[in-house]
This record gives sequence, structure tokens and C-alpha cells, in this order.
Amino acid sequence: MDAARRCVTGEAGDSDPVTGTRYQRWRPPRICGRGYAWLLPSLTLVGIALLDFNTGAQYRFVSWVVLVPGIASAVCGVWTTAGFAVLSLVTYVLVDNAWPDQYRAGLPDFLLVALGGVLAVFAAVVRTRRERRVLHMQDIAETTVRAVLRPLPRRWAGVEQAGVYLAADVEAQVGGDFYDIQPGPYGTRVLVGDVQGKGLGAVEAAAALLGSFREAGYFEEDLRTVAEHLETRIVRHRMHTAVVGSQDGERFATAVLAAFSREAPGMVDIINFGHEAPLAVGPGGVRELPCGDGVPLGLSDLTGGLPPTHRVPLGPDETLLLVTDGVTEARDRKGEFYDVVRDVGEAVAADPACAEPGRLVRRVRDGVLRHSRGQLADDTTAFAVRRLPEDEECPGLPLLPAAAEAQRLPGWGRGWGAWGVRKTSEGG
Repeated sequence: MDAARRCVTGEAGDSDPVTGTRYQRWRPPRICGRGYAWLLPSLTLVGIALLDFNTGAQYRFVSWVVLVPGIASAVCGVWTTAGFAVLSLVTYVLVDNAWPDQYRAGLPDFLLVALGGVLAVFAAVVRTRRERRVLHMQDIAETTVRAVLRPLPRRWAGVEQAGVYLAADVEAQVGGDFYDIQPGPYGTRVLVGDVQGKGLGAVEAAAALLGSFREAGYFEEDLRTVAEHLETRIVRHRMHTAVVGSQDGERFATAVLAAFSREAPGMVDIINFGHEAPLAVGPGGVRELPCGDGVPLGLSDLTGGLPPTHRVPLGPDETLLLVTDGVTEARDRKGEFYDVVRDVGEAVAADPACAEPGRLVRRVRDGVLRHSRGQLADDTTAFAVRRLPEDEECPGLPLLPAAAEAQRLPGWGRGWGAWGVRKTSEGG
């Protein structure tokens, strides 16, 4: 599976929180000494020389060494290609002079090999420059991924989470799907959404919504107020893009905003902005939570208000599974949609441990790729979060600077604890 279709909540060198594999950034074999790229042109050179020695005088193959620097230019660095170009010339002279005068290929083929070496070096220069540009663009894409989908600890703020993101655009590596967790003095808030459209405009809108969520999710006590901030932010973003003349001025986003409160340990609050219905997955099976009974973010003026807040039960052994339409609309060759409820239900029935967040998103990811045969028509995201038992909550870390004021807020000391505003390596 290529880098764009891994879970992108980690960076190069980090472990994938879902699969446990290591992120390895692809690097072309530009320096032969660091790999085995030199073997192919070397074996070709030796093979041509032996072929020329072991055939009759009427069949001369030494001129084929012109292929050697060409092969090197495709897999090796510039200086190594130049070395193979010189080596090819030397080999040509030695092998050709080993034959009697009447059988030698002579100067014309020598010039051919020399010209081939020069062209190969030039091709290697062009290729390595292009590779540097590609790697630079990959670095930019990876930085964008980390800015939009910041790495999240597997166990954080009283919940265990796992997320997987599959980009439909393999080159871009990031699109309009987004998810995040924001702990605060009033609980842990979760946001999963999908911005309408694709491209950089969708990425910008997703980044704007996540920035607003990270602030409002921490400071605002009422979940509905957080929703109002998100609605206002997408409207402001649309206004800004319209003013600057962008063609992305009609963006909206479906989303699910959820809150885990310590005051209601067996419940979860959900506001659904026209998104796919959240799923509660546990040993007892799969059940749908309130569906998208509201309009997407950015379109509340059509209905005159935000969607209602639903408080629904969520057992201690149940996991909240949130997916985007890239999951539910994945099609097979017959045009049939992927049935995530049935697939997850079968997995949980066979093994109740599949309800764990990491195994759950892995099941969804593999199911989507298997059903669509890897041909994704849309960005695909699956995010699973489950409340941790009180004795497994995160270890104590320094309080954020704003926590001193938050501690004086009503309800601060009633079981929530200071872990809701702990400082993390990402800034909380």
C-alpha cells in the first residue's frame, strides 16, 4: 500500500497507530553506494564484454556497451553515471583492440559510445533535479497532512482512538476529510467531517474548521456553542474566498460533532451536520446512532438554525465509529456499495475484540480497499474512539497555562480531573 493510503496521523519514521508499521519516506536510489542500483549496469557491462569475446568475429557486440550509461542514468546518480560512461569507453577500447584489425569496430562505434555516455550523464542530471523537486513537493504534502490531520496519541484525554485516512488523490495525499480530538475542562470533543469538493480549496476549508474546533472545543462549555463557532467559521471562510476571487466560494461540509463528558459516563452528545450516521460498535453488535438530521455546515441559513443535540447511550465496551461517504459510497465492479454495517457486524460477531478502535478502523480500511479493489473515487476516512476506564486514563502532565482559570469554572472538580487540559507534544 503506498504512502498516500496509509493512516496519516504519523510522520516519516513514526509507527502507524493502526498497523504498527513504520513510516518510510520513499527516496530514489540516487547514490549507488547506498544500495544495489549499480548492479544492473555493472552486470550489463560484464555480460556484453563476455558475449563479445565468446562469439565469432562476424558477430561483434562490444558497441552495445552504449546501453550501460543509459541504464545507469535511470537508476544511479550523476557521478556514478559519469563513471559508467567512462568505464564503458575503456571497456570498448580494451575489448575492441583484443580483436585483429580487420574485425575491429573502430572509431565510429567509439564515438557512438562516447556520445551515448554524454547523453546519459545529461539525462541523469535532468532526472535527479526532477526527483529533488518531487521530494520537495512530498515534503510540502507531508507538512500539510500533519497540519490538517495532526498526530494524535492512541490514548489521550480519557479516550482511546484510531483513525485511518485514504486519499483518493495519491499524489496530493490529503483532501477534504478531517478528524480531530480536543480535550478541555468540559469534556473531550471529537470532530469528523468531509468538505464538499476536492483540491486545495477543500484542504483550506478543512484546516479552517479544525482550527476553529481546536479553540472552541477547549474553551466553550456548551457543545452547541462549539457548533455555532464551526458554522460561523465556514461562512467566514466562504466570504473570504469570494472576496479574494477564488472559485471555491461555495464550500460546505458535512460533519459529526461529539462530546464525551465525565458527568455522563454512559452517554455521548452528538450533533450531526448531514453526515453519515455514527455507529456504536460493541460485543453486542452494531447500531446506528442519530443520522444526519441537520444540514451541512455552511448551509444553516437554509433551515434557520443548527441541528439538534442528541444525547445517546454508549456503553463502556462500545466504540463510536465515524466514517465519511468515501466508505459508504465505495463501489465494487458491479456498482454495489460497501456495506460497512454488515461487514463490521460480521467481524464483531466472529470476534468481539474487533470492536477495539485500532482493529475496527483496520477492518473498515481493508474492507473498503477489498470492495473497491483499491480504486477509490473519494477520500475515505474511518475514525473510532472509545472511552477509557477511569483507572486507565492518561498519566499526569503539566497543566496548560489557561487551566488555572478553567479550574474555577463550575463543575471542574466533579470527576473530570485535570487530565482534560493536559499539555501534549502537539500543544493540546
